[in-house]
Amino acid sequence: MGFFPTSTIAGAAPLYRSPGTIPYSFERKTLDVANIKSQIKRNKTNEKARERNKAVKSELRTHVRRTKEAVVAGDKEAALKALATATKKLDKAVSKGVIHQNQAANRKSAIAKSVAAL
Repeated sequence: MGFFPTSTIAGAAPLYRSPGTIPYSFERKTLDVANIKSQIKRNKTNEKARERNKAVKSELRTHVRRTKEAVVAGDKEAALKALATATKKLDKAVSKGVIHQNQAANRKSAIAKSVAAL
């Protein structure tokens, strides 16, 4: 039907006006701005951290992808080099608190296993 759920009760009105209609909360482009000085600062620092974390996560995906591409190409030397770089970046992201150490361990294990299979 639509992206958003509708009511399942017979004869009941749908949860939203029509299928595919985006609820008001999803349409808002601006965030509520706090009046308290400390919260204004906190919002600013959170936004900076969010942007920084977004960049780091993007970089992680790139390095993991390069490792996988080298494995698919069958280039063991390039795969080992890419694995070392990806491992270093994942460890750095953990130390900066961008991702959890278990997530990094799982990612490193998966790409190391694929490289070892070459």
